[in-house]
Amino acid sequence: MAGRTVRYRNGRNASRAMGATAAAVCAALALTACGSTKDTVDSGGGKGGGSGKVGVILPLLTSPFWQSYNDYVPKMAKSEGVDALKTVNSNSDPSQQITDINNQLNQGVKGLVVAPLDSAAISAGLDQAERKGVPVVAVDVAPEKGKVAMVVRADNVAYGEKACEYLGKQIPSGKVVQIMGDLASVNGRDRSEAFRTCVRKKFPKLKVLEIPAKWESDTAASKLDTLLNANPDLKGIYMQAGGVYLAPTLQTLKSKGLLKKAGEKGHISIVSNDGIPQEYAAIRKGQIDATVSQPADLYAKYGMYYIKAAMEGKTFEPGPTDHDSEIVELSGGILEDQLPAPLVTKDNVDDPELWGNTVK
Repeated sequence: MAGRTVRYRNGRNASRAMGATAAAVCAALALTACGSTKDTVDSGGGKGGGSGKVGVILPLLTSPFWQSYNDYVPKMAKSEGVDALKTVNSNSDPSQQITDINNQLNQGVKGLVVAPLDSAAISAGLDQAERKGVPVVAVDVAPEKGKVAMVVRADNVAYGEKACEYLGKQIPSGKVVQIMGDLASVNGRDRSEAFRTCVRKKFPKLKVLEIPAKWESDTAASKLDTLLNANPDLKGIYMQAGGVYLAPTLQTLKSKGLLKKAGEKGHISIVSNDGIPQEYAAIRKGQIDATVSQPADLYAKYGMYYIKAAMEGKTFEPGPTDHDSEIVELSGGILEDQLPAPLVTKDNVDDPELWGNTVK
């Protein structure tokens, strides 16, 4: 739809029937909130009384996406009434991230908002926080184990499926490659498996090639160069993180004379993930075709909202929220607020409601 942001709920987790059921369950509960950010009540579980310093730990700052999230954090902390310390950058090092968590705990923070680098390794930091009675909200990546008050994340399975659906409709047959993220992260695994499964089921005439790039731009560039040498007939590319893969991908294609505008003969269809301004500029130029807008602004907003709620001892239940998302229960009883992440194409790239059009 031209000029409008498409917002959605995950069809696998939410339906009108489920919404009605969730509402009925909520009405019967007195001590928890069912997916609503308006009706939370105190369960007496928090030790911070809703006040105190909050530590915010970033995974990296080499991506425009995380730079934008970093910029949103102090603004959203202020709007949500959270006393957030200056953010800490773990610089793509999972072991450093555990050290950063420990340092923040030693400073006496009453809450932590962490974007995990490694879904398994983060459990050591979560255990440290639990021992000190400090609640944690995970942003962008869900932990495999460990206690968190909430995971604030978009549906990463839908990312891979949206990319598959878009490329499948553009390309009747041929080779497509997905430049994958770090498979130690649930995000990389979800996007990768969703993409290959969707292609296998719905577009069997497409052949999926894969580049494990670990969210590293240099790795993406070198491996894409090698892949194109062997597969100059490539028809499509799915980049799982435009923030780190966009520039090297476009540069590599240009160096080989393969960077053709959309509509031109030989154009390689490209779908990305992130929703950063650079991707929107590339869509307008016809260099790439689409991206899934990962909500950096809402990650910061609801990261702050949920850590404040956790410090006050408030809890939540699965169900639809009042901000067009769905709280779902993951394995181990972990709750995740799956925020909307719209597909952006040339038809809606200028929508002023997209966060990527509000930053400079």
